[in-house]
Amino acid sequence: MSAFHSGVMIGLFALISVGIIIAMLMLNRFLGNFYRQQQHDNDLPFESGLLPSGSTQRHFSVSYYLIAAAFLIFELEAAILWAWAIDYWSLGISGVIAAIVFMVILLLGLVYLIRKGAFNFGGRLS
Repeated sequence: MSAFHSGVMIGLFALISVGIIIAMLMLNRFLGNFYRQQQHDNDLPFESGLLPSGSTQRHFSVSYYLIAAAFLIFELEAAILWAWAIDYWSLGISGVIAAIVFMVILLLGLVYLIRKGAFNFGGRLS
């Protein structure tokens, strides 16, 4: 297969993908509001058929978002280290050094989060 043929196939795939995405967005735009009735009851949150009592807005502290971001970072670290562990024997010393540098950088990030107080709730659990 020539390089030109591969490029044409990739371009064709990209055009078909973009066309499908545009078609789905257009269908959503035209059919999405078709059955919606503009009533006040539709704007209320659904709580098992009961009318809401009190405020439906909750305010979370910033530390909640910091912990969520830290969780994502360290969860991705586990996935990357899993891939590294699978290929451990074929990577050689350069792979081991790269993994150690990667873990040291993440450890420095964890130390930074701890020093900034990202995991300090000030004695409050809510």
